Formats: sequence, structure tokens, C-alpha cells
Amino acid sequence: MTIARTRTFRSGNSQAIRLPKDVAFGEDVELLIVRSGDVMTIYPAVKSIPDMIARLRALPVPPGIEQRDIEEIPERTGL
Repeated sequence: MTIARTRTFRSGNSQAIRLPKDVAFGEDVELLIVRSGDVMTIYPAVKSIPDMIARLRALPVPPGIEQRDIEEIPERTGL
């Protein structure tokens, strides 16, 4: 578990924090913030189903699908 300290600052009419490099999510990541009393938890936002399908369709197509060998299971007497 990584622990980092930072401070709040004003950004326009909003309060903001800078996420240190050790705990950063990367650029242009939509985040979900859940507050429970004094505790705030930050999660990457879940993508919509159509967005996930579009991302899956954009993946490269494999050249072929491998087939498993048929395994013969021996008969076990006495069970």
C-alpha cells in the first residue's frame, strides 16, 4: 500500500489536490470520488457498456484460434 501526503489548493472556484507521482492515475482518466465522513476514496470511473464494446472491437484480431487436444479420461473402477 502506497501512502502519499499532499495539500489542497484553490483552482478557480474549486478546491483541488495534486496527486503525487506514486499514486497518480495517469492523464485524462475520469475518476469517481466517494465521501464517507472525513474519508474520501478515489476510483477510476467505470466505462459504459457501449464504450467497453467499442474498445474490445478495436483490439487486433488474432490470426487463428487454437484448438485443445481431446483428452481421454480413463474409467476409474471402484469409485
